[in-house]
Amino acid sequence: MDAYRDQYAQIFNGGKDVVLLAVSTDSVGALASWAHDAGYPFRFAGDSAGVVGRRYGAFSEKYQVDNRTLFVIDPAGRITWRAAPFREVDPTAYTDLAAAVGRARAGKS
Repeated sequence: MDAYRDQYAQIFNGGKDVVLLAVSTDSVGALASWAHDAGYPFRFAGDSAGVVGRRYGAFSEKYQVDNRTLFVIDPAGRITWRAAPFREVDPTAYTDLAAAVGRARAGKS
């Protein structure tokens, strides 16, 4: 999550016309505390029962957690890009993500 925070201005245009939402099976309280302590400028949502993760194929039944799947959703609500899993330690993953976000913002899915 630190990489998202550190590259937020560049990849997500500082939140202008883009929403970054991190969904996790962690409790809302734990997520809020973690986000505050780390200074994350984006939103978190708790999915303790894995409902959202299951609906979008991002839930691991074996481990009972939402896995590191990343979706880019365009302004019309369509999923335009998916990385499953997202390779957060690979710098090229952020280049690919920035391009996908740019295409979605421009309506070029």
